[in-house]
Amino acid sequence: MGSGLGAVCDEFYVNCRLFLKLEMGLERETVLHFFDRIRKEFPALTKLRRRDEHCLVLEEEPDDEGSRRWIRLDRDSLRFGVFSPTDMEDVRRFGRLIFTQAPYHLTFSDIDYEHLELMYGFDLEYRGNHDQLVAETFCGEQSAGTFLFNDDAMHIIDAQPYFGIALTPECDLQAYIEVKSRTTTFEVRSGTFEDQPISVFLTTRKYWGVGDSVSLADALVTSFDAADELASDKIVPSIVNPLAAAIASRS
Repeated sequence: MGSGLGAVCDEFYVNCRLFLKLEMGLERETVLHFFDRIRKEFPALTKLRRRDEHCLVLEEEPDDEGSRRWIRLDRDSLRFGVFSPTDMEDVRRFGRLIFTQAPYHLTFSDIDYEHLELMYGFDLEYRGNHDQLVAETFCGEQSAGTFLFNDDAMHIIDAQPYFGIALTPECDLQAYIEVKSRTTTFEVRSGTFEDQPISVFLTTRKYWGVGDSVSLADALVTSFDAADELASDKIVPSIVNPLAAAIASRS
């Protein structure tokens, strides 16, 4: 699955973040015990950095294929991710270990969980007007095209579709899709464009406090299952592939 998702874009990555209601203590002994437990199964996590007073990051050096894991502890969240993963089952195993150990080492409780976000990111490199490309790919024959492609429109300077859906009747599991462009108005005026990626973000959100409570590990499995299905059945064929084809046609 991972190699398939990575094959449809220039860069693929997975980020996950658990939002907490209460601030988390980052005492030395607690943090080191937690990180050491994760390192027992993922020994390449050797680089510990403090980004500021309330943020600690443990990460790997990129391997020969550019893949890299990381974990981040903030006062109000626990995050992890894998850049350029080669095996999605390995990403699941990494996340499952973190969310199995975190409640024990960091004294988490389900009443403290706000929501869990799992994001799949697809980057597609394109030197040109990102917004023009996105608008022509998705809005050319739609009703929005009457605004975007009328005689008064000299340039398209913002086209970043963002949609959200509920995946359960209770709305406690949600999914969002966003297309992120990075073209500036200066680039449009000058006609000189930087090599920047157009990003497609697929994000699932799992909320607590609605219905039966679930463990972190179970919530992560549910999120991965939903993201995998949406990515393979909807997002890649309907959004990522058309953007890639549009970029290729302009090369």
